[in-house]
Amino acid sequence: MESPKHSLIPSFLYSSSSSPRSFLLDQVLNSNSNAAFASSNLEKSPSPAARSSPTTMISQKNFLIASPTEPGKGIEMYSPAFYAACTFGGVLSCGLTHMTVTPLDLVKCNMQIDPAKYKSISSGFGILLKEQGVKGFFRGWVPTLLGYSAQGACKFGFYEYFKKYYSDLAGPEYFAKYKTLIYLAGSASAEIIADVALCPFEAVKVRVQTQPGFARGMSDGFPKFIKSEGYGGLYKGLGPLWGRQIPYTMMKFASFETIVEMIYKYAIPNPKDQCSKGLQLGVSFAGGYVAGVFCAIVSHPADNLVSFLNNAKGATVGDAVKKIGVLGLFTRGLPLRIVMIGTLTGAQWGLYDAFKVFVGLPTTGGVAPAPPAPAIAAAEA
Repeated sequence: MESPKHSLIPSFLYSSSSSPRSFLLDQVLNSNSNAAFASSNLEKSPSPAARSSPTTMISQKNFLIASPTEPGKGIEMYSPAFYAACTFGGVLSCGLTHMTVTPLDLVKCNMQIDPAKYKSISSGFGILLKEQGVKGFFRGWVPTLLGYSAQGACKFGFYEYFKKYYSDLAGPEYFAKYKTLIYLAGSASAEIIADVALCPFEAVKVRVQTQPGFARGMSDGFPKFIKSEGYGGLYKGLGPLWGRQIPYTMMKFASFETIVEMIYKYAIPNPKDQCSKGLQLGVSFAGGYVAGVFCAIVSHPADNLVSFLNNAKGATVGDAVKKIGVLGLFTRGLPLRIVMIGTLTGAQWGLYDAFKVFVGLPTTGGVAPAPPAPAIAAAEA
């Protein structure tokens, strides 16, 4: 009988392949299921040498570990269906979370643009409530939802792709040694693409949120912005956006992978594959929250620049530095952004990994195996 959860997920996310359910990564996580997988592959091999040495499959460029064995789940790791699932998970994790914290983002943007009026978080909420009512707290939620859904799709989908691509280039030995660099390179590559998708929506969002009366939302704000700034104005903030988002995303993914690995290594007595799914998702949220605090700090100066440039017509980076000051770039609105980004990042990783678990994929991070001995021997030979 078909799983009731299957009907909730588009069929293209499930592989129809009848091949053994395996996927590519660094080494064997489940010895029992791998032994069966190796045996079935060796029986099909025409080479007697291959049949006599089960470890020869590890010396290939891509090495194998067992896939999740939940009944009814058939997504093969690093297949088109896998990347589609990660892309859709990114849409959910980024789009929904950013839309939810729209009130915090609204106050933060106004504190950055007009600190004389919005002097603190509490006074900012009070001023917005008095001037615009409760509805005013969600001004700009549509460009926020659309923009960060597009960004999340590219961010998570391309991160999984580039992480796999750079891992294959490095090989198992160098991946084990330099995995943090691979996480950094993969996340930076993904974010370059993701910000091109986000930038037009971000420009409209900031204008709607910081200039009362400019527009009600995306439907009237987008054409009004085009009329005022031209299509090129939509990408005026792309440079500062890259300056904000690329360090943010590099910190978000690399620190998350490292923190989750440390939690499983030092704080949880059982290996990850022996932990319940609930515990694994709790680790994902905790690792994401801590990573989010670091993200907010490293990306905050560029966040101030993005808000300033998208609010003022014809403004330059030099104008922003002159008006805000170097210290102000690092500190203005930072406490609120730490709270917002910490919560946001924790929720994003929790949602993303929850969706992966829902479709039968493992949660992200937490495994740091040593490279296989045969692969090392082959590299040294």
